[in-house]
Amino acid sequence: MTALDQTAAPGSAMDIEAQAALWLQRRQYWDWSDADQAELDAWLAQSTAHEVAFIRLMAGYSRTDRLVALRAPRTERRGFGLLPRMVAGLALVAALGVGAMQFSTDPKDVTYTTPVGGRQMIMLADGSRIDLNTDSILRLRGAVGKRLAFLDKGEAYFQIKHDVTRPFVVTVGGHRVTDLGTKFLIRKGADSVDIALVEGRARVDAKNGAGKSVELLPGEEVIATARDITKVRRSTQEMSNELGWRRGVIVFEHTTLAEAAAEFNRYNPNRIVIGNAGAAKLKIAGTFPSDDPEAFAEIAQDILHLHVVRRGETIVLTK
Repeated sequence: MTALDQTAAPGSAMDIEAQAALWLQRRQYWDWSDADQAELDAWLAQSTAHEVAFIRLMAGYSRTDRLVALRAPRTERRGFGLLPRMVAGLALVAALGVGAMQFSTDPKDVTYTTPVGGRQMIMLADGSRIDLNTDSILRLRGAVGKRLAFLDKGEAYFQIKHDVTRPFVVTVGGHRVTDLGTKFLIRKGADSVDIALVEGRARVDAKNGAGKSVELLPGEEVIATARDITKVRRSTQEMSNELGWRRGVIVFEHTTLAEAAAEFNRYNPNRIVIGNAGAAKLKIAGTFPSDDPEAFAEIAQDILHLHVVRRGETIVLTK
């Protein structure tokens, strides 16, 4: 096998994760027979996405002995008790910093920052909410007739209460995004800005007023550079995948190992390094905890038959 998910399986990534969780629960807590094992083997053989999801959950389960609060006495381990406990554990792991702000006409900036691997939820007095992702910097500023935000670094998801008398305007990389009753995601890269609209409407104005404005509708994404603005369509599933960080996961769909490593490195001080070009080009699909590069490396090793070498805080993957 040279790549993950070479054959796509029916159902979304979330459907596959749910099916894998049910299989794990059945195997761990029900009376398990040879017929059950044959049925599981057939399901795993349908797609490498199935195999990845099941192995990832197994890896997570093997580490839950460190989370004593999630483990009920054996006499209680029946039926559907596992999934609620897993959800409770994830909620504890993904606990967010929470901030609040009252917009006024005071031009003084209020700055919010997150460390590598951190997230923060910012609640505004007008009912709006901003989720700030890893390694990000956001400034909020009050002004007469406006609510102003500046995404200086990183990524943020905005859920804005529309107010025609005080528009909400985000400046990022020199571009301006104006809320028209909107939920939208902005990610600032080194040379470009991605703006994806989930709900409502938004207007994107080019850097320094150059070029015409672009209005976004739900499911549309703008990729803005210093010279150009390109608009593309995204499926509902693609939008959901891009927002996976809000629930503490990274979702890959036919992603090269090099791209996957770069995404993991956004969230973790322990770096993943791809040691050669052959490994870098392999494709991967699946949903992974954003804070567990070790689990990702283990799955890459098992599925792609890669070599894993740990050098201090660096994990090197080679073919």
